[in-house]
Amino acid sequence: MTSELRAAFRDSLESAKSFYADRNYEAAFASLETAQILGQQFLLPHIVVHLWMLRVGAARRDNREVFGQIVRLIATVPGFILGWVPLGNTGGANVSALKPMPVPEALSRLVPKQNVLRELSLRLATVISLVLLSRFV
Repeated sequence: MTSELRAAFRDSLESAKSFYADRNYEAAFASLETAQILGQQFLLPHIVVHLWMLRVGAARRDNREVFGQIVRLIATVPGFILGWVPLGNTGGANVSALKPMPVPEALSRLVPKQNVLRELSLRLATVISLVLLSRFV
């Protein structure tokens, strides 16, 4: 993640937390959707956003959102390992978890272009390396 992307992700996440603290759940969720687009290609940021979306859904007593976020959290790691993340997807239960979406113009210069084959190769190499290392530790 570039420093510029990291800063934009952090700003969106901090905005969401601030809105959440003020009980402005709609604004919090909108900020989380931006953070989702920015961070979805990176495992930990992706998980953090879905955890916060789950938290906002619970605060709104939105059972559909809570269920949708639980499903997305379960799918995040396998999706990451397989290198498949629907670019531009805003991450809420109101959209298909499998649907790529256009990246908003304001974010397009920050979001890395996806190369699924390259990403899959890197992630498989990482998983294989970790498995092999675990046998020696």
